[in-house]
Amino acid sequence: MPGKNPNLLVESAQGCVLRLEDGTELIDGMASWWTAIHGYNHPVLNLAAKEQLEKMAHVMFGGLTHQPAIELGETLLKILPKSLEQIFFCDSGSIAVEVAMKMALQYWHNRNQAQKRKFITFRNGYHGDTLHAMSVCDPVGGMHKMFNAILPEQIFVKSPPLGVESLVEDSLINELEDCFKNRAGEVAAFICEPVVQGAGGMRFYSPEYLKVAKELCEKHQVLLIFDEIATGFGRTGKLFAYEFANVAPDIICIGKALTGGYLSLAASICTREVSSVVSKDSCLMHGPTFMANPLACAIANASTNLLLNSNWQENVQRIEKHLKASLLGLKSRPDIKDVRVLGAIGVIEFKENIDAYSLQTKVVKNGVWLRPFRNLLYTMPPYIITDKQLETLCQAMTDASTQ
Repeated sequence: MPGKNPNLLVESAQGCVLRLEDGTELIDGMASWWTAIHGYNHPVLNLAAKEQLEKMAHVMFGGLTHQPAIELGETLLKILPKSLEQIFFCDSGSIAVEVAMKMALQYWHNRNQAQKRKFITFRNGYHGDTLHAMSVCDPVGGMHKMFNAILPEQIFVKSPPLGVESLVEDSLINELEDCFKNRAGEVAAFICEPVVQGAGGMRFYSPEYLKVAKELCEKHQVLLIFDEIATGFGRTGKLFAYEFANVAPDIICIGKALTGGYLSLAASICTREVSSVVSKDSCLMHGPTFMANPLACAIANASTNLLLNSNWQENVQRIEKHLKASLLGLKSRPDIKDVRVLGAIGVIEFKENIDAYSLQTKVVKNGVWLRPFRNLLYTMPPYIITDKQLETLCQAMTDASTQ
């Protein structure tokens, strides 16, 4: 589709830098939509890809299996809650959400409670671009509102207030409790992005709400789904955001940084209870052609082990410290509503919608690549970004935010 700005042609990428066709170099403050946590052209991930290519790029995952999927499964199960034991590999984050929702629906169908087909979620959420995933995105402020008339009607409650350390609002808890009490008989699952709501507004909220949701789900026989596609693999300062609350869901969705930005791969991981009920009379009614693609699995396993064996926590803390020191002072500006930082995420929220294309042009002129939207200018850089690159990035954000 035509855009207001011409697309920039990337010739190559190395570390945190995108090199354009004309020789211009841009520091990538987006990590290619939050995926390239190790930067670009990483020798470990390149080697994993080359070694796997010499064996096979793909083989179907129906009736067959392969070592990269087995090894990746073993790696993931070691870093996720012990209660999550069954993995369904799929194509993308949006599909992982679709699969999780279908798991929940098929679970209740097989327990002879097919009327439990709705989902409760917070407003300001974002869960993907496919049809059922869109239905649990914010129906008012989200980018999919034009499809509201054809989407399944879900149950939305007020989103938590901004701030990881914000006070837990009794009014929101009461609304959640009333919602569960009155409608649990028709609800399959509660779904949310733990602690950080991503593309729905880059909002951070108190982990205490995850504990409340967990208690209500258990009390009212509703499944709990965590969408960790954007927050997983260290982005928030925790390996997964649910760790802030020490709460385990029934199903978790992961993707994005899973392969370090090399190939599309995601997974929906559930408890043995969910899996056994779903597969009671049949299998899960979903079959992606490129499910558990060997090349993607090999790279994902290399990327995850590279992360686990690195000083990623120190790097994320370093980025967080730098973003806070450089950006929080902008909060006093009259045109800025809020500035917030968590882990390797920095957000400038304006009071009014911004000219995203104009701001993007400004940061590009300052040697940085960012992708602002609505009233937000934000960054989620690779964890390997240097202090000098961070200085350039933060200065570009500061300059661009000056209207």
